[in-house]
Amino acid sequence: MRRAVYPGSFDPLTNGHLEVLQTAAQLFDEVVIAILVNPDKRPLFSVEERMQLIAEAVKGIPNVRVDQFQGLLVDYIRRIQAHVIVRGVREPADYENEVKLAHMNRSMEPSAVTVFLPTHPTLSYVSSSLVKQVAAYGGDVRAHVPECVAVALRKKYMNTP
Repeated sequence: MRRAVYPGSFDPLTNGHLEVLQTAAQLFDEVVIAILVNPDKRPLFSVEERMQLIAEAVKGIPNVRVDQFQGLLVDYIRRIQAHVIVRGVREPADYENEVKLAHMNRSMEPSAVTVFLPTHPTLSYVSSSLVKQVAAYGGDVRAHVPECVAVALRKKYMNTP
């Protein structure tokens, strides 16, 4: 089985993430969206909330599952027996940073191969940080995130049901 891991914080999942995931799902037998649990960060959504939102957003993609991990990504991929790491790239600066991470991961786990998937040009400016900033000021982010995420953002920032 060709299993790939798509790691990240996904706080929140954007349509750019989703587009990369859909492409990866066509290339691999299984794609695991792995949410990094980082105790040093203060995310807007808890890990459990992110897992639920992502599960809702990907329910139509049968070969995708959602998981979480702490620590080194290479330890996680060894544990779940994956050898491919999927990374989305929006712009050249993303690529430069991702290449460094890919080389470090490969140095620690020689079987780990990183696959870079560019986002669609119409989504290249969308980031989780930017989406949160717009949502915090009451902006409409429905064009940039799955509907379930837009609803959850509205609830977080506007305290509406």
